[in-house]
Amino acid sequence: MAKVAFIGLGNMGGPMAKNLVAAGHAVTVFDLMPEACADLQQAGASVAATTADAAEGVDYVISMLPAGKHVAGVYLGDDGLLAKLDGSTTVLDCSTIDAPTSREVGEAAAKLGIGFMDAPVSGGVAAAAAGTLAFMCGGSADTFEKAKVILADMGKNIFHAGPPGAGQVAKGCNNMLLAIHMIGTTEALEMGVRNGLDPKVLSEIMLASSGRNWSLEVYNPYPGVMEGAPASNDYKPGFMVDLMVKDLGLAQAIAEDSGVANRMGQLAGELYRSHQEGGNGQRDFSSVLELLKD
Repeated sequence: MAKVAFIGLGNMGGPMAKNLVAAGHAVTVFDLMPEACADLQQAGASVAATTADAAEGVDYVISMLPAGKHVAGVYLGDDGLLAKLDGSTTVLDCSTIDAPTSREVGEAAAKLGIGFMDAPVSGGVAAAAAGTLAFMCGGSADTFEKAKVILADMGKNIFHAGPPGAGQVAKGCNNMLLAIHMIGTTEALEMGVRNGLDPKVLSEIMLASSGRNWSLEVYNPYPGVMEGAPASNDYKPGFMVDLMVKDLGLAQAIAEDSGVANRMGQLAGELYRSHQEGGNGQRDFSSVLELLKD
């Protein structure tokens, strides 16, 4: 059993922290939303008044925060957590943020002898609740070995992508590809439907053919085709369009920094921003199908 501080209890962080409690760890949580903390307290966690209080004497600090500025604010500076920790604590930031901020926090931690790893996740809310997330980790080999011990109680696929920041790069690549094949899947299904095909039958055909992909197999975007998919529940819950727009922006920054002309990624970003501007930011990203219907 480990002592864990968990900072950030949103749609992803809350279920992740609950899985750590269920696994028998002593979890202390902090979030700016009292109701989120109360929910974790009912699940068996302790609640701290500040991030510093949550991190006192723990083996791991895990954070799941909205953006790079929040991660930097929590960890860096004289009042940041890194200044209050020592080498006995391993820091795992599971937020999806820009790679430069992850590298900056990683370098600051290394100077203090603190193991740090950026470990963004893939799988969405359902995987967070089920404990089947994929973690893409950036940090040293030694820190990765320590990280695996605790990450295994929240996920089933844990990858060491490389040095600090590498996890964020892997996440950006993955989510850009996800956006592209989701858009392609919606276009193919809508083409078939407008020509009289049953979307379920067409999905089966493509799943048995070269067009097979994750969006078809696990997350079908056409309403009524796949029970349990957000598309069959008015596109909720799931991975919000707002989050996909954010992730595509991060992927675009990676592409520009790398000199990659990612034309498909850029187009995906334009389409998702258009869908977001239509008032769909809180809906699941597979609802991009409705751009075609509009």
